[in-house]
Formats: sequence, structure tokens, C-alpha cells
Amino acid sequence: MATRKSLWIFFGILVTSVWVLASATQAGAETWKYKYYNYAEKRESASVGDVEGHALYLTIRRAFLIFENGEVATGLGVSTADLIKNSGPILQYLTITFGDGSTIIRKDQTIFESGAPKQTSEIIKGTGRFEGIKGTGTSRGKPLKLESGEVGPKLIGEGTLTFTLPSK
Repeated sequence: MATRKSLWIFFGILVTSVWVLASATQAGAETWKYKYYNYAEKRESASVGDVEGHALYLTIRRAFLIFENGEVATGLGVSTADLIKNSGPILQYLTITFGDGSTIIRKDQTIFESGAPKQTSEIIKGTGRFEGIKGTGTSRGKPLKLESGEVGPKLIGEGTLTFTLPSK
């Protein structure tokens, strides 16, 4: 009788362990690498006047993202910047929209150093298949030559999103 009870306890522990491990695997973090191109669609600026080259900017940016897994998405970013001679902090909210209408919304903190952005991101919301998403990201970009008639810098670069989704 004691052996049978021990066997049931062992079986119960085994089933519980498998369930816990399966849940942890399903909720594990995913990492998506991507390449991007973005450009300024609209940009307003105002000189601060305290030192040479100090200005505040409000910019609307459009982006195209290509993920390693084959997914493509577009981006719409709204940012503010406090730059002195093109160096300083930038705060951006970027909505990434996939072909099925699902979105990932990020809050990006960027430092523009010598014309090259280094960005860290917090994923703050998702819709559709990304509902309940949590995560972070990083990216680096390289400015491309400004052409006549363009309102602000365009960039090409690469990044990584690391995230978890709630269990279904």
C-alpha cells in the first residue's frame, strides 16, 4: 500500500513538473533581429539660443523593417529631440505595423552622437497577435546623405527585439 501511495505521489510530482516546464518554455523570450530604413516625413525645429547649434525638434518618421524570420513591417515614429550640434537625447514612440494589422509599440531612447544614433527601447504595448507583449530592444543606425527637399535625416541600420508573449 505504501509503495502504491509513493508511486502516485511520484506521478503527481512528475505531471506537475512537466506542466510547469512546458508553461515556462511557451512563455520564453523570443529574439527577432531586423534591418531598417527610415526617413523624416515632417520636422519642426526651434533654436534655443543659449549656445550655438542648440535646437529642439519634433519629428514624424516613417520606417520599413525587414525581420530575419521573413516578416516585414512599416513604422510610424513621433519623436522629440534636444540637440546641440546634432548630438543629444531623442525620445521616440514607434508603432510597428505588420501585414496582418498587428502592432508593436515601442518607447525609444536615443542618443545621437556625432550624427549616429544608438537606441534602447521598451516595448510598451501590442495589438493583435502581440497583445500583452513585454520586452526591450536595441538598434544602431547610420545616417545617409541628405538629398535636396528632404526635411530631416534618413537612416539605415539594424536592431534586435527581445520579448515575451502571454501564454495562450
